[in-house]
Formats: sequence, structure tokens, C-alpha cells
Amino acid sequence: MSVATETVNMAYDPENPRANHNNTILDAVTKDQLNIGLSGQIRYRVAENNLYAYLFGVKNPIAYVMGYFVSVLRERIANFEGKVSETGGEAVESDIALTVHGISINDLRKNLRDLNDHMDQECSVSAARYGTVLEASLITGIDPPEEVESALAAINTAHNQVSSDISLAQASADQRIVESKRAVEIETLKAQGEIETLDKLSTQLFELKKQGGKEALEVYVRNVKLALLNQTTRIVRRQKQ
Repeated sequence: MSVATETVNMAYDPENPRANHNNTILDAVTKDQLNIGLSGQIRYRVAENNLYAYLFGVKNPIAYVMGYFVSVLRERIANFEGKVSETGGEAVESDIALTVHGISINDLRKNLRDLNDHMDQECSVSAARYGTVLEASLITGIDPPEEVESALAAINTAHNQVSSDISLAQASADQRIVESKRAVEIETLKAQGEIETLDKLSTQLFELKKQGGKEALEVYVRNVKLALLNQTTRIVRRQKQ
């Protein structure tokens, strides 16, 4: 008797090599009667602390373990539903756009890890019953029937296109928001610079008037007007009536 860990296809039937599509794909039915194909592997070994059950409990322990595993898996698939929304209310699926006949195939695929964890937990009693430890199950593929495969592919393509458009629109909006914030910051800095210039000019004129009197201030204003005249290309004067 070998106690080494062995790996077999999850569709393996030790009593019928032609079952489950020649022991390659395991059939299951979803809650809405949609036939799907499951593929993957399971690892098992002899329970050294319960050799009696393995040697004398049943005639072919691996057949019982595989039958128990398949039953639990099919029951889980048959009762699978989408996740309940966090805001409460009725059960909704994580990807409504990818729903086929009420059950989201993509949602099943996204929850492969949860399915595997559920199988490991449910099959932990196999050591006590049959003397065989189911170490791990690895469901790697969930395929819809051929008649809906093309429809599912079209739905996925449309959903991906919508997701891409939403992402591009969001990125464009974020970019415009950032540009607007930068423009506001630039204009604010310009305004602050002009305010500081005016404040300094006011201080200088006050000191000029304080030190040189009103005449010095008038001279300063005249010089400023002359500088402006040098930059002027056209002068419009009002005629006195």
C-alpha cells in the first residue's frame, strides 16, 4: 500500500473509463438547468491514522471518495447564486452584463477559488469515512455548452468594449480636472504676484512722498507718463467744446 500523494483528473471514474467523456470533463447543471463542463484535478493520499477504514471499510475507497466529491461539487454548482449586494436587497450577480440564462458563467469562473475552498472543506470528512485524505481540489475550467459559447463571447466582447470606453472617459475627466486645478493655481500665483507688486509700489510711493513731499510724487508721476508715451502708438484726445 502506497501512502504517497496522488493526482487524478476530477472527472476520473475508477469503475468506468468511458464515463465523464472518457474521464476528461465532468458534467454539471446550474440552478437554471444550464449544462456546463468542469475540468481540473484533485490530490489525495491514504490516511495513515485511519488505515482500518481504508483497508476494510470499503472495497474501493477512491471510488467512494470520487463519488462523494462529484456529488458535493454538483450540489454546489446547482445551488450557486450571485453575491448579495452590500447595500442589501435581492441577490444580484457581480456581472449582470455577462449573465446567460440567469447564471453568470464569468461569475462562476471568478469564484473558482471559493469553489475550491468549499470543496476542500466539505470533503475533509473523507479521512474518517473512507480512510482517504483529500488534500486539495483544483477546478481549472468551467465551460458553457457549445450553443451558448458564441453568445457568451459576444457578450464578453461588448462588456469589455463598454468597460474600455468608461475607463477612457474617466481618464479624460481626471486629466481635465488636473489641468483645471493647475490653471487655477497658475492664475492664483499671477494674481498674488500682481498684488505684491502693487503693495511694494504703494510702499515706495508712500516713502517717496514722505521724504520728498508732494513735488517729488508729481515728478515721479510725470516720469511714468513719459515712459508710457514712449510705448504709445496712437493717442486719442477729446476736443474741448
